[in-house]
Amino acid sequence: MTELDDLLQSAKDHALAYREAVAVDPKPIARDYHTIRDSLMAAVPELGAPPAEVIEELVAIAEGGLMPIAGPRFFGWVMGSSHPAGVAADWLVAAWGQNAGYHTPTPAVAAIEELAERWLVELLDLPVGSSVGFTTGATVANGVCLAAARTGTLLQAGWDPDADGLFGAPPVQVLIGADAHSSLFSSLQLIGFGYNRVTKIDTDAEGRMLPAALERAIGKAAGPKIVIAQAGQINTGCFDPFAEIVAIGKAHGAWVHVDGAFGLWARAAPGLKHLTAGIEGCDSWCTDGHKWLQVPYDSGFAIVRDRAIHQRAMTQWSSYLPTIGQGDRVPSAFVPELSRRARGVPVWALIKTLGRQGIADLVARNCAQARRFAERLAREPGLRIMNDVVLNQVIVNFGSGSAAERKALTEAVIARVQADGVLFAGGAQWRDDWVMRLSVISAVTTDADIDVSADAIIAVWRGVQKG
Repeated sequence: MTELDDLLQSAKDHALAYREAVAVDPKPIARDYHTIRDSLMAAVPELGAPPAEVIEELVAIAEGGLMPIAGPRFFGWVMGSSHPAGVAADWLVAAWGQNAGYHTPTPAVAAIEELAERWLVELLDLPVGSSVGFTTGATVANGVCLAAARTGTLLQAGWDPDADGLFGAPPVQVLIGADAHSSLFSSLQLIGFGYNRVTKIDTDAEGRMLPAALERAIGKAAGPKIVIAQAGQINTGCFDPFAEIVAIGKAHGAWVHVDGAFGLWARAAPGLKHLTAGIEGCDSWCTDGHKWLQVPYDSGFAIVRDRAIHQRAMTQWSSYLPTIGQGDRVPSAFVPELSRRARGVPVWALIKTLGRQGIADLVARNCAQARRFAERLAREPGLRIMNDVVLNQVIVNFGSGSAAERKALTEAVIARVQADGVLFAGGAQWRDDWVMRLSVISAVTTDADIDVSADAIIAVWRGVQKG
């Protein structure tokens, strides 16, 4: 065997050993960041080491410091389990070493991405011809979509932001739900709009934007406007009333964008699609591949109805780049990077592996498991389910008394659950309460995993009450 054979075989063996172990015993982190960092601190090596030794050292460094995200009982954040088909495809992407920025130099991966784009738009039942930029994740995808919104709204106002920037441009009014995800504010900062220059729209008890509040606020806003709605609130999983929001936005000439990092996938499941009614009337949508599609990190999608505006906001060109033919799809025309890995390949592999029915079944199954989780926990005295479980999110509060007392109890339960290692769950602030948040979105999670996890949480809760 060659050195490359040995090296890749070693990596494969270690990868398989890890995945097999995490599937049956998703152990909690045993070595924290500071411990690992301090053990690594050393000067730049003067001489190189054999690659095989480097790989062995890498595995040793990671031992005890890997979060069991690929395991069946990881509910801490909204993260998929990196399906084997996607992992294998991603290994090929790394081995092929293709810079997927242009189509003619790397025709295979560019063509695969173009088909993946078409499949995604069809699976999510969005307007035919919508463009998709393959990004690192929802933060960049939201930024790309909002950059397109910036271009579209300011061009309508007679200003070219791509050529002339924002100095002297008409101010763009951004209206966003009060319970929007924090990444959206990072996206707004990224494109020069700032995270404070927004109008926050009141929401209901589940975090849904109130149309009447939007109507009042947008009526006072002058100039170009962008409305940002949400499909899948990060704590409650709720959906904004899109039909009403779109009608209001369009009546006032606004671009309507949707942050659907995980919730947009409800459109792929017939029994859940009604939650997104009216969303097809929006102008742009963001979602992730490394969530419900189970694509390995990193994978996000910036989807824009107006392909020309999307390209205008992103396209770059230089004399050394290949000529673009009529009708050609250039991958880098829809994202900020000219140098980029072939992110469309694992997406194609996962859609091909699961198919329309498999994706629908996965989304529906995880949502049913979330309801099962909530029902099991709700039967235990002292536990309160804090949301209407419409999708895959469950938030739980423990105990009674003041908010501070409930927070202390909830934090104690979360800490013990994490230490025990049966499952991983995290905490979050929801309105006046600190809650345990359970995100059910892994392809490898079974009903038995839900039951084992619910039992573990209840057992910990009973122990916390005893002191």
